[in-house]
Amino acid sequence: MVRNKARALIVNPDPFYGSERRRIIGLAATHRLPAIYFTGDWAESGGLMTYAPNLVELTAGAAVYVDKILKGAKPADLPVEQPTKFELVINLKTAKALGLTIPPSLLLRADRVIE
Repeated sequence: MVRNKARALIVNPDPFYGSERRRIIGLAATHRLPAIYFTGDWAESGGLMTYAPNLVELTAGAAVYVDKILKGAKPADLPVEQPTKFELVINLKTAKALGLTIPPSLLLRADRVIE
């Protein structure tokens, strides 16, 4: 990415990336790449920001589906559901280290701001 002069990074959800979280965040910081990640714990670990489905809500929805299936519903008859609540988490300490100013309008929309 550095060789190709990338200006930003998007890290998609993947078990491999999760196991390399600290390394990926460290490399992004070392190379001054603003990055957005898939879950809030990445921002808590030093990543710049995350925008992702609310995992608590998704887990609760999965439990409802399991309950329906255990009560006899056929999985093929259940509708496919998409996440409806997303969370934006911004790490201002990381933004400052990258020399970025986060617009106040974006900070107001954030569900959590890490200072």
